[in-house]
Amino acid sequence: MRTSHISCPLPVQRGLTAFALLIAPVAASPALALAQGNAQSEAEAIVLRPLSFFKVNDLDFGDIIPSNTAGTVTIGPDGSRSRTGGVTLAGGGGEPARFAGLGSFNRQVNISLGSNSIWLTGPGTRMRARTFEIGSTPTAILSTSPTRFRITSSLGNYNFPVGATLEVGANQAPGDYSGTFTITLNYL
Repeated sequence: MRTSHISCPLPVQRGLTAFALLIAPVAASPALALAQGNAQSEAEAIVLRPLSFFKVNDLDFGDIIPSNTAGTVTIGPDGSRSRTGGVTLAGGGGEPARFAGLGSFNRQVNISLGSNSIWLTGPGTRMRARTFEIGSTPTAILSTSPTRFRITSSLGNYNFPVGATLEVGANQAPGDYSGTFTITLNYL
């Protein structure tokens, strides 16, 4: 039996190897080109006007006359004043607190209270103010949990009133009583 062997001289093998190395990048480049691509995206930013906020006037429950029965005085965000129990409203005084400011049109703002009730102190037993209400559409009770409103003026200006209910004790001592409450606003 005979076997046959094919032998390639060394220079021919080197030539085939060099040829294979030369055509390999050319053959691979269409696949490489398919794997590469370009994509574009846009970058955006919204620059907001800084939110300004200030008090226009204080919450004023007006002049009241106590009796031997406890009662309440409520100032609504619309300026209405009402009473319950043994309290008599004197004169036409009383007005809600009013706040105003400037922000960016159509931005939502969270509003919250520092505390759901405060104490007014004076010459007699302190009185509690509670159930703070913002004059929005519809009106909303304010609390330490944020309530949301939108700046609807194209100029970015806004204002809102805040009313509350004052608990007046029986035989409350006459005099001036005062306390403070904190309103916080935050852009969303």
